Amino acid sequence: MTTDVWFVMLPGVLSLDMTGPAETFVLAGDAFRLHYIGPDAEVPTSIGMTLGGIQPLPDFLPVGSLLVLPGVCDSNHYFATPQAEAVRRWLTRQQPQLHAREITLMCVCSGALLAARAGLLHGVQCTTHHDVISRLKAAAPGAMVKDNRIFIEDKNIWTSAGITSGIDLALHMINRLYGPERAMAVAREMVVWFRRSGDDPQLSPWLRYRNHLHPAIHRAQDAMTAAPQQLWSLTDIAGTAHVTPRHLTRLFKQHLGISVRDYLEQLRLALAEQSLLQGSGVEQAALAAGFSSARQLHRARSRGLTHQPAGI
Repeated sequence: MTTDVWFVMLPGVLSLDMTGPAETFVLAGDAFRLHYIGPDAEVPTSIGMTLGGIQPLPDFLPVGSLLVLPGVCDSNHYFATPQAEAVRRWLTRQQPQLHAREITLMCVCSGALLAARAGLLHGVQCTTHHDVISRLKAAAPGAMVKDNRIFIEDKNIWTSAGITSGIDLALHMINRLYGPERAMAVAREMVVWFRRSGDDPQLSPWLRYRNHLHPAIHRAQDAMTAAPQQLWSLTDIAGTAHVTPRHLTRLFKQHLGISVRDYLEQLRLALAEQSLLQGSGVEQAALAAGFSSARQLHRARSRGLTHQPAGI
């Protein structure tokens, strides 16, 4: 079986929103056949490169098709163009096929905004990039918009967060349609994690607590994120930040609202989860992430990050 994938190409398309999933599907071999469609024969992209060879929008899509709506670099501007309006009207005409589940819709990043304007997300659980969540809620008041998700499936409509999450969703689609072995092979070829789940937060522990400007905290975070599995003591971490342990503890509480212990544990939990998704055993994943045993990992997970690693 070969799945036809139709990428809708608009001016300003985010290049990685399109090329990330496209490369992922291509690496799955003959499982997918890719098409690029849109109102214009060529479009400028977010990186200044112009892409050509774009075919006109077809009247209808073959049954079993996957329709992909990538995001654009400035959705306020590029989704207000005549080309975007033409696509919106075309999407509205695809509603019968979508409701009959003859085709599947996959929105990457702000592509969900265009689907919302076409009326495709009414009553649907969906998400998008965290920067445009509020706009998606306004564009689709009848949708069940979820914050801070990597991707969401509701029936045959899939929406994802932003940019690299399109790769996560493409891997998930390969897994769903052709099995985990093929998806794992693609992930290994791309050297990416297989796979973040849709319930994972968009802002992982690696990013969630980085929205501050304090250099000492950044130095401590840089050291811990580079080697979370290391046997860190609070004194060691404070030394990398060039502050006292007591002062670092105050800084974390003041600027991040979290202790140094819990921050490190979140990193270790994320690392262990990634190892498990890669196929490691629980004991192996626990030790590789810096836990002393699988039991310690289980305690950390079950207590909601309340476990404090030894020595800190």
